[in-house]
Amino acid sequence: MDDLVAIARVAKPRGIKGEVSADLLTDFPERFDGLKNVTAVFQSGERHGLTIEGHWFQGNRVVLKFSGVDSMDDAEDLRNAEICVGESEVVELEPDEFFEWELEGCFVEDVTGKAIGTVETLMRTGGPELLVVRDGIKEHLIPFVEAICVEVDIGEKRIIIDPPEGLLEF
Repeated sequence: MDDLVAIARVAKPRGIKGEVSADLLTDFPERFDGLKNVTAVFQSGERHGLTIEGHWFQGNRVVLKFSGVDSMDDAEDLRNAEICVGESEVVELEPDEFFEWELEGCFVEDVTGKAIGTVETLMRTGGPELLVVRDGIKEHLIPFVEAICVEVDIGEKRIIIDPPEGLLEF
């Protein structure tokens, strides 16, 4: 079974016919075009297959209508569920692009081979994104830019950085 990738999170029921309003968790909202089968993952970890009957965008959210979800009460049951697709169904990226979840867990070392730590997450700042790298007790915030992250090997879960002087001192 594929690992799942979240593409939206149900925020609330919308309307009386069972639609839900969901926050987008994908950078590719066009992926909802033609998408039919998804998996709802609830906070309990329970998974439930759903079929999308229709969708449209409203502001920064997507409104989803699922087969068999035909009332506000049915829609309420989906509140906070993550709407996911299989990892094999994600949007294909360019060779130098990565999904956030692919970076998490990557081992980071500098160009001399010195261990820096492991990527916990990618922090979006409005400017360059930052890798949050932890070496056990210390946390490093490393700009995820080509000038610093000189090699990213997702298959080997390894990132090589060439940090400017002082970057790792804080």
